[in-house]
Amino acid sequence: MGVDDVPLDDKAKRMRDLLSSFYSPDPSMSSSPDTTSSSSKRTTLDDINSSSFDPDQYMNLLVHKSNLERLLQRHVEMAAEIKNLDTDLQMLVYENYNKFISATDTIKRMNSNIVGMESNMEQLLEKIMSVQSRSDGVNTSLFEKREHVEKLHRTRNLLRKVQFIYDLPARLGKCIKSEAYADAVRFYTGAMPIFKAYGDSSFQDCKRASEEAMAIIIKNLEGKLFSDSESIQARAEAAVLLKKLDFPVESLKARLLDKLAQSLADLQLKTEEISNASVDPNDLSQEESNPGSAPAATHEASVREFAEAIRAYRIIFPDSESQLIKLSQGVVTKHFEAIEEYVKKRICSTELLHVLRIIWTDVLLMDEVLHEAALPNYSLEAAKVAVKQYVASTFSHLLHDISDSLTEVHVKQKEGVGEYSLQTALEASKKAVLQGSMNVLLDFRQIVEDNLELLVQLRPLIIDLVQEGFQDFFGALDDHFLLLSGGNNAVSQDQGFVEGTQVDKAFAGLVLVLAQVSVFIEQTAIPKITEEIAASFSGAGARGYEHGPAFVPGEICRIFRSAGEKFLHLYINMRTQRISLLLKKRFTTPNWVKHKEPREVHMFVDLFLQELEATGCEVKQILPEGLRRHRRNDSNGSTNSSRSNPLREEKLSRSSTQRARSQLLETHLAKLFKQKIEIFTKVEYTQESVVTTIVKLCLKSLQEFVRLQTFNRSGFQQIQLDIQFLRTPVKEIVEDQAVIDFLLDEVIVNASERCLDPIPLEPPILDRLIQAKLAKTRHQNPVTP
Repeated sequence: MGVDDVPLDDKAKRMRDLLSSFYSPDPSMSSSPDTTSSSSKRTTLDDINSSSFDPDQYMNLLVHKSNLERLLQRHVEMAAEIKNLDTDLQMLVYENYNKFISATDTIKRMNSNIVGMESNMEQLLEKIMSVQSRSDGVNTSLFEKREHVEKLHRTRNLLRKVQFIYDLPARLGKCIKSEAYADAVRFYTGAMPIFKAYGDSSFQDCKRASEEAMAIIIKNLEGKLFSDSESIQARAEAAVLLKKLDFPVESLKARLLDKLAQSLADLQLKTEEISNASVDPNDLSQEESNPGSAPAATHEASVREFAEAIRAYRIIFPDSESQLIKLSQGVVTKHFEAIEEYVKKRICSTELLHVLRIIWTDVLLMDEVLHEAALPNYSLEAAKVAVKQYVASTFSHLLHDISDSLTEVHVKQKEGVGEYSLQTALEASKKAVLQGSMNVLLDFRQIVEDNLELLVQLRPLIIDLVQEGFQDFFGALDDHFLLLSGGNNAVSQDQGFVEGTQVDKAFAGLVLVLAQVSVFIEQTAIPKITEEIAASFSGAGARGYEHGPAFVPGEICRIFRSAGEKFLHLYINMRTQRISLLLKKRFTTPNWVKHKEPREVHMFVDLFLQELEATGCEVKQILPEGLRRHRRNDSNGSTNSSRSNPLREEKLSRSSTQRARSQLLETHLAKLFKQKIEIFTKVEYTQESVVTTIVKLCLKSLQEFVRLQTFNRSGFQQIQLDIQFLRTPVKEIVEDQAVIDFLLDEVIVNASERCLDPIPLEPPILDRLIQAKLAKTRHQNPVTP
C-alpha cells in the first residue's frame, strides 16, 4: 500500500499528533485527566499511536492473527509511514528555522533605527519647555489689560440693551404703522426678561408705553384673526403671534375652527370651469403647456393655503387633530361629490382624468401636513364610488344614443321633416352600437392605462366594472328593445288593432329594425367587443375566480338571437293584424246573401296589394334578398287539384243543384287524396321569407273570415273574381308559389261551401273582368319611361 492510499482524515490526525509531540515535551500534560482516562478506555492493544503502546504484545498479536503475506504487506506500510513521518519532521524543522532567521533580521533592523532617537527627544523636550515659559510670561503681562477689555465689552452690551429698552416703544409704533406684527412680537418677547426684572423700577415708563403699544398690536391681531378678508395663512400667522404673547388662544379655538370650516367653500371644486379651461379651443398652446392653468392654478393655490393653515393650527392647537382630520376629509368628500355630479353629464375620459389629477394633488398636499387623516385611503374609497358612477353614466349615455338612432325614424315621420328611411335608421343604429361601444372601450382603456397612483390602485376594480358594465348594458339594451317594440303588451296591442286601432307604420318598421339590429349585435358587435375586452381588460381583476367571468359573450349572443327571432315574428304579426283588419271590414260590412252580380274587382284587393307593397318596401330596406324558390311540383301543387282542372270546370257547367253537390263531394275527395303541403315553415331573415309568411297568414285569415259568412251566387262569384285577380301579383312577391296557390284555392272552396248556390263565373267572363281591372290600373298608374 502506498502513501497516497492513507485516508485524508488519518493524515490530518497524524500531522496534528506530530506537531503536538514536537511542541509539547510530555504529551500526557496536553490533555486533561478526564480526556486521558476516557481515551485509555477506548485504546486497544494494537493501537500503535497510543501512548501506552506495547510493541512486544502488538507483535505477538500481529503474528498470531496474520499470515506471512499480510505481515510483509504490513511491513511495507510501516516503512512508508516511517518515511513520511521523517519527511514531515524535516519540513517542520526547515519552516521553523526560516521563521527564526526572519525574526533575527527584524530585531537587528529595529536596533539600527532606534540609535540616535533619544537625543532628538531630549532636544524636543527642551524646546517645549522654552515655549511654555514664554507663553506664561505673555499671559502674565497682558492679564490686567484683558480683564479691562472684557469689562468694557460687558458694559457696552448692557448699554445696548438699555438703549433697546428705551427705544422699544418707538420701535413698536413703527411696527404698528407698517403692520410688521411679527417683528413687534419678536422685539417685545426679547425685552420681557428685562421688564420682569426691572420693569417696576428703572424702566417703568418704557414698560408702560410698550404694554400700551402691545395692546394695540394684540387688538389688531385679533381683528386680523377673525377677518373674512384675510387669507387663511395670514389668520394662522396672527394666531401664532398671539400665542407667543401668552394670549389665551385656546378660548378662540372653536371660533377659529369655524372660520376654517367656512373657508372650505373657496375650495369647492368647480369641475365645469376646470374642464372648459382644459379644452379651451382658443388657446391650444396653453393647454399643451399647462392644461386648465387659470382655474386649476387658482384652485391649487387655495388648497395650498388651506394646507398651510392646517399646519399652523396643529402648532397652535395640538389637541385639534380630530377636528382638522374631519375638515380635511370633508374637503375630499366635497371634491368627489362634485365629480359624481360632473360624471352624470356626457364627459370623455380625458376630462375625468384631468379632474381626478387635481383631486389627487389636493389629497397629497393635505396629506403632507396631516398624515394622520389617511386621506389617500379615504379618497380611494370615494374614488371607487365616482368611477362606478362614471362607468354607469357612460353606458347610460350609450344606451340613450342607440335609442335615439332607433326612434329617430319614428320622430321624423311624425314631424313630417324630410324623408328618413328605415335603412338609414338601421345603419345609424348599427354604428351607434358598434362604434359607440368601441369609443366607450377606448375611454375606459385610457383610464386603465393612466399612471395616476389613484387609478393604478383601482385598476382591478375598473377592469371588473367594464366587464360587468357591458354585461349589464346588453341586458338593459335587450329590455329597452322590448320596451320600444311594445314589450309584453304586444298581444293586447294586436287585439286593439283588430278592434279598430290602426298600426303605426313607423312603429312596425321600428320592430323590423330592432330584429335586424339584434342579429347585428349577435353576429358582429359582440365578437369585436369581446376581442377588445380580451386585449385591454383581461387579467387580474378584483372579482374572485369563484364568481366566474363578469362578461359572458355567449349568454349575450343567446339573448339577442332570441330577441331577433321574437322581433321578426312580432313584425310579421303586426303587419298581418293590420291587413286582417282590412279583411275583416271587407267581409263583415256587406250583406253577402243579397250581394249583387260582380261587375269589377273589389277595391279591397287594391288596398290589400298596397299593404303588401308597403310591407315589401320596408323589408327591402332592412333585410337581405334571399334565393327565390318557385316550388310548383305537380305532385303537391293545387294545379293538380280537382278544384282547378278541366274536369272541375266541366262539372261546374252543369245545373246549379247538381254542380253544387258534385263540387262539395269532389272537394272532400280531393282533401282525402291530395298530398299534404307544408304551409308554415321557419321564418328566415330574408325579404322573401318574411313577405311569404305575411301573405300566408293573411290568406289563412281570409279563409276564416269566409267561413263565417253565408254567400249567394253573386257573392261567391265576387270572391272568385277577387281571388283570381290576386293570384298573379301575390305569387310574384313570394318564394313558395305552390303554397299560395293552395291557400287561394282553399278560399274559393270555403266560399263555395258557404254558398247557397255555388255556381262560378264562366272563364271568359272572369278573364274579361280581370283584363278590365288591369287596364284601369294601368290607366291610373301609367308607367313612366
